[in-house]
Amino acid sequence: MATQTAAKPAKANILQAINAAIADAMEADDNVVVLGEDVADPEEGGVCGVTKGLSSRFGDARVRSTPISEQAIVGAAIGASLVGFKPVAEIMLMNFTTVAMDMIVNHAAKLRFMSGGQTHVPIVIRTMTGTGFASGGQHCDYLEAWFAHTAGIKVVAPSSPRDAYGLMRSAIDDPDPVLFIENLPTYWTPAEAPEKDHRVPIGKANLLSEGNDVTIIAYARMIQEAMPAVAQLAEAGISAELIDLRTIAPWDRDTVLASVAKTGRAMIVHEAVTPFGVGAEIASVLNEELFGKLKAPVKRLGGAFCAVPFSKPLETAFAPQTADIAAAAKALMA
Repeated sequence: MATQTAAKPAKANILQAINAAIADAMEADDNVVVLGEDVADPEEGGVCGVTKGLSSRFGDARVRSTPISEQAIVGAAIGASLVGFKPVAEIMLMNFTTVAMDMIVNHAAKLRFMSGGQTHVPIVIRTMTGTGFASGGQHCDYLEAWFAHTAGIKVVAPSSPRDAYGLMRSAIDDPDPVLFIENLPTYWTPAEAPEKDHRVPIGKANLLSEGNDVTIIAYARMIQEAMPAVAQLAEAGISAELIDLRTIAPWDRDTVLASVAKTGRAMIVHEAVTPFGVGAEIASVLNEELFGKLKAPVKRLGGAFCAVPFSKPLETAFAPQTADIAAAAKALMA
């Protein structure tokens, strides 16, 4: 009798997962619309093809390529949201959000407060960034701390296709603005494909590996660097717990505090420059809440405090790598 071979789980990459999430949301709700530079099909669905096929499927009225004007893109999205639409606006690169900071920070994030809760701004602002392609200092900064510092906007940064899909669906469902940060170098890395209509709650971290000696907290591409570091540490007899924040604002304090209370040691890893970053906020809270339980000072590991270099060797040295994470964890154990 022939034995049946178990079917291999379906694979997808982050780019495909985001495309599927937006398509499923548009299918479920006619008020979901997409706008941004070159997002429609004649332009191949954006610079990396994230929205490819959506205008052919849902029409140009719901998927609109815009002029090169970030302020106009976000402003139009805000206006549309106030009359019942759920816009997904693409700002091609995170550095370009600076052109639309007034719209994002003074309008999208504050209209709910300024109206006394009478109106919401249900927009998603997609943007990509990340070192790895020698894109230079004006194209690959991680600026999440700027937006996490602004009340009224949520900030998410998925590290896997499953989380990218689930967070996108939750972001579109959310009645308030969400900044959705996509890491460019990991767009095409395949992993487990998400199920249709899967949701990841905004504000909930993911415990990727359990450990007893040190807690490593990371998000976005730094998860890809941290996972092999955890394996290397295990070979050295160090049991590391790895937490994927997934949401930067609001971050999952309960999960992080519970983990660090158990291990007594913590390290926060991000690609953004170290000073005044997300790691500084989390480290401060850990010191305030767990001062008597910490076995070592909280470690922050981030990018160098400089513009992202164009030179490939310097760019590689700019952001934390697997070896850096493993070495820092071993130093915490000393």
